[in-house]
Amino acid sequence: MSELHKFLFDGLPVRGMVVRLTDAWQAILQRRAANTETGAYPRAVHELLGEMTAAAVLMQSNIKFNGALVFQIFGDGPVKVAVAEVHSNLALRATATVHGTVDGGADLTSLVNVHGQGRCAITLDPQDRQPGMQPYQGVVSLQNAQGDSVATLAQALQHYMLQSEQLDTTVVLAANDEVAAGLLIQRMPLKGQDNLARATESASDAEDAQGENEDYQRIATLAASLTREELLSLDVDTILRRLFWEEKLLRFVPQTGPSGPHFACTCSRERVQTMLKGLGQEEVASVVAERGSVEVGCDYCGAQYRFDPIDITQLFTDTSHTAPGSVQ
Repeated sequence: MSELHKFLFDGLPVRGMVVRLTDAWQAILQRRAANTETGAYPRAVHELLGEMTAAAVLMQSNIKFNGALVFQIFGDGPVKVAVAEVHSNLALRATATVHGTVDGGADLTSLVNVHGQGRCAITLDPQDRQPGMQPYQGVVSLQNAQGDSVATLAQALQHYMLQSEQLDTTVVLAANDEVAAGLLIQRMPLKGQDNLARATESASDAEDAQGENEDYQRIATLAASLTREELLSLDVDTILRRLFWEEKLLRFVPQTGPSGPHFACTCSRERVQTMLKGLGQEEVASVVAERGSVEVGCDYCGAQYRFDPIDITQLFTDTSHTAPGSVQ
């Protein structure tokens, strides 16, 4: 079962969390693989998308926000866009659009940043957004401060977090066919509204500056030593014990099951029926005449909805489907 673990380092300005997506991640892959039009993602793409999904859960869980966090990577490689969406209740879904062939060992640069046009974007879309209100979006290039392409998604995310939140952050991400997982370690501000209350009185400006806090630097070094294989294969208790056995951790109750990360997509057969009704009987009938049926796939989860001639006849004689809409 997918799980999210949050923890603090007792008395230190450092927090962390670990996410392991199992059933939620497998649901995404299985739906995509079952789509007869697209088929399964190439390995390099589904590993990138898995890392993105784990990262999106970490970011959503790291902020106080009631709405959807949308993590996007887009650029000039074969992966035109990849998206992971996580809501405040940790419901998640993800998708990627791929044009052309993808090498098995393709890295982030060859997937989305071939000519340096790749971008990373985080969008926060409030659940209670008022009419005319625009979602917040932050965008950074897939290049570091020296202008070189970042080699991994973790590096891109660390760069984004440093630019957007001005807080040192260390991220380790990994994904395979079974698990998408991530570890996030972040320095907490010693001063300001969200400071670490215990340390406020003795905090110096130097300790609160980027890259200067020794406690964070020590813990970040330990976190960065976590290998891909360890992150994918070890349980969370073992990971934390191996990395931080000399530190005192204050751990929160893990979030699993309905309160933890779980797959959910807003598509449904009913929404597709509404969309078809909005297209009109004449247009839908022409598709049936040409192909024998109508088949609509969800761009997010890959689910396919098929309507044969009898289904279409019933649809347009059923007055309960009247409003136009979208499958997504």
